[in-house]
Amino acid sequence: MTIPPHPLVTAARGLAAEVLAPSAERVDQEGIPASSVEAVKRSGLLGAVAPVAYGGSAAPAAVVRETAEILAGACCSTWFVQTQHHTPVTTLAKSDLPVRERLLGPLARGELLSGVAYAQLRAYPRIPVRVTPERGGWRFDGTVPWYTGWGLNDVMLLAGVTDADEALFAFTEARGQPGLRPSPPMRLAALTASRTVSLELDGLWLPDDAVALRTPYESWAVTDRPKNTNASPAVFGVTATAIGLLEDDPADSAKETAGALRARLDEVRRQAYELADHPVPTERIDERLACKTRAYDVMRAATTAAVVAGGGRAMDLRSPAQRLAREGMFLLVQGQTAQVRAAHLGSLGSPG
Repeated sequence: MTIPPHPLVTAARGLAAEVLAPSAERVDQEGIPASSVEAVKRSGLLGAVAPVAYGGSAAPAAVVRETAEILAGACCSTWFVQTQHHTPVTTLAKSDLPVRERLLGPLARGELLSGVAYAQLRAYPRIPVRVTPERGGWRFDGTVPWYTGWGLNDVMLLAGVTDADEALFAFTEARGQPGLRPSPPMRLAALTASRTVSLELDGLWLPDDAVALRTPYESWAVTDRPKNTNASPAVFGVTATAIGLLEDDPADSAKETAGALRARLDEVRRQAYELADHPVPTERIDERLACKTRAYDVMRAATTAAVVAGGGRAMDLRSPAQRLAREGMFLLVQGQTAQVRAAHLGSLGSPG
């Protein structure tokens, strides 16, 4: 008996086929349009990890991963903007502070799209964003080097470190305001469409009831460090789409290469998700890192093969092959930590 796909998987496939994939090359060059953001909001995918009681789906991890693969394989820029949303949702779902009741429902139902500004916490003991108490709330000062979705997001989850070495996360509107100034959108080799900026914080004041999480930095870091040792579903999504281009190529050599790469993809994907489902995220780190680098290897081979098969046509900016190759380059460094970088460089430098 065939088991029907989860409704979110069906929604992701429909969104990818009808909205994202047909316009991916144009979006890559011109930016994500508001219509695509609205389609994402209507899809129900923004509530994938949210509690059912707040309008979400509380979907299993396997479903969340599959939807991520589908979206990233269709348009990596749009996937990257919407994937930021799930961290604020998860943060609120675990919070017992007043902001939960104000924002979790709208975020879960897709009425609001949230971005995140917290990767700078990983620079500790350097503190790019300092948070200090002021006037019954909190003052933020410093620089957020990367913020994705500017002009597309409604709200953002902003983080910094207090003088007591706490990680503090709070919500604010995703717009220029007193104490918050965005840079012009960055021109990137890939995913310029994601509208990434840096943020200068100079006395941004947020009330205490905007705080979603306040915890000792080390407590936050213990749970954060293992996350990026797992392979990203987006890597598998981009790889699968590149292999699909080879499968559609009339040349027998392209189809043979596609078959070999598909087998490699299936195997590394199976291993990666087995590790991701391991009940103790701080265990088997070396295996996770090795699997992650193998996933990168397959992605690099698949996107390179798509360019080779396309020949000179692949250099045209309207070609999906070169877009996928650039998106793959982006995924090599997305969410990169010093530990991940060292493992990947070690793998690239090893003989054979």
